[in-house]
Amino acid sequence: MKPRLQKLWGLLFCLLASVTTAQASGDFEQAFSSVMKPQAVWLNAGFYTLHFDHDKGLRNANPGLGLDWALNDTYALTAGGFKNSDNQHSNYLGMYVMPWKWHMFKAGAVVGAFDGYPRANQGGWFPALIPMVSVEGERWGLNTAIIPTVKDKLYGGISFQLKYKISP
Repeated sequence: MKPRLQKLWGLLFCLLASVTTAQASGDFEQAFSSVMKPQAVWLNAGFYTLHFDHDKGLRNANPGLGLDWALNDTYALTAGGFKNSDNQHSNYLGMYVMPWKWHMFKAGAVVGAFDGYPRANQGGWFPALIPMVSVEGERWGLNTAIIPTVKDKLYGGISFQLKYKISP
């Protein structure tokens, strides 16, 4: 197995373990069940990003493949890969924490890690905290994220991610 893929699986295992531990509250079976039987599974085909720096020649269309694994109305695991704004392949792994709700809208943040950005940690994994608003219908949804600019490492923007519910 490639070292990059091993790291991704290791991060996923650690994230699942921490979610299970956080939800356990004394009942391991209930916590394990919430991870293994998601409330919903969403499939996405990457992102479209409107960058704040229009003159940098950045890639706005960021095709890829990802999954959101909703544990409940507040928490969801997410993982995937995409062609990033620097025209490199990136992977991501994280957890949505969306505590505020109003009708079809949710707000909060995604906490996780990304790789593949050449000026950020030499293309290796780095942590991220990204503000997020999501709207979810019966089958379709849209995540909207505000990507912060990190001087000389990451270019910020507003990112849109269309998603389709595949289960249940």
